Amino acid sequence: MNRISVRPEMLRWARERAGCSVDEMARRLPGLPAWESGGKRPTMRQLEKFAKAARVPLGYLFLPSPPEEPMPIADFRTANIKGRRPSPDLLATIYSMQRRQAWLRENRIEYGLEPLKFVGSVSLADGAESVGREMRGVVKMDGGWAAETGTWMEAVSKLREAIEGVGVMPVVNGIVGNDTHRRLNVDEFRGFSLCDEYAPLVFVNGSDAKSAQMFTLIHELAHIWLGRIGEGLSGFERLTPGESEIERFCDRAAAEFLLPEEELKSQWDGVKDMPDPFLAISRRFKISPIVAGRRALDLHLVDRKDFSLLYNEYIGKVNVERKGTKGGNFYNTQNARVGRRFAKEVICAAMEGRLSFREAYGLTGLRGGTFQKYAGRLGFDLP
Repeated sequence: MNRISVRPEMLRWARERAGCSVDEMARRLPGLPAWESGGKRPTMRQLEKFAKAARVPLGYLFLPSPPEEPMPIADFRTANIKGRRPSPDLLATIYSMQRRQAWLRENRIEYGLEPLKFVGSVSLADGAESVGREMRGVVKMDGGWAAETGTWMEAVSKLREAIEGVGVMPVVNGIVGNDTHRRLNVDEFRGFSLCDEYAPLVFVNGSDAKSAQMFTLIHELAHIWLGRIGEGLSGFERLTPGESEIERFCDRAAAEFLLPEEELKSQWDGVKDMPDPFLAISRRFKISPIVAGRRALDLHLVDRKDFSLLYNEYIGKVNVERKGTKGGNFYNTQNARVGRRFAKEVICAAMEGRLSFREAYGLTGLRGGTFQKYAGRLGFDLP
């Protein structure tokens, strides 16, 4: 049996990059401890299995030293997250979204579409609250729209569709592509933005609670309004001072978009004496209780002590809400993971011969019959 010469330090690097301990990975690959110590070499089949488990390209394992893998975009996450080595799942997600954006940009330019005027239209010197109101007007979500939706899931879908309608590509996904074995970690990141005047993209980690997804979606949209200085990765948690100026700006803009000052003040007298006023506000506006509490604090409706009590109580419940988040119908889910508008542009390009179907499969993450069935649901009759 042929054994493959591979440097033990490269195996250790790949395993650590995947965030796995020796014992954890050895349950799938019993020979790993001996390979890492140099006492034994793996076969090619074993090495291929290891590369798959570590989510690393096989060719990387034959390099003389680990490659540099810098974060592809700016990192606006809080200090306790920033600086960590990005996981293979996060890197794969960013690279995939960058490929989508690059194609969409070229396609829209080829069709002669005009750049989107709101991209990069504001600066940090502008009032964040006024930017929040402007965004709400552009996507046409005024007038208590959230209160008219029955569930958080419906609210996220309605908001995502409205954002998609103005030319932004919103993606909500809790896994890498359609790989249910590669769940994205909320503790690593909440979302990110990729700025472009023709094809701006916002990504929301769908593993998060639905109420949190609402805030992330608009927070990342505010990054698009800021333009290139706002492009980057977000991992906010407490919504308290100490983050970057850009993150604080986007937090405030998102808070005004989702929970307008005038509407909150008009509702406050009717809920402030309830046992849980923040929950009542969160249900009406389809946001998390902590966002409601933070907004009330910023508007001097409550004091910091009340907010701290809310925060400590909410943190104990948030993981339960995340675990309760489940996927629905596969093809309906693609509307969030791929986007109806993006999918339609890809399908049209493939049908017109400007894009091969193989390339279309790669851009959408759908293959063969699955791609055809989704196209059919969008109104296309593929041969």
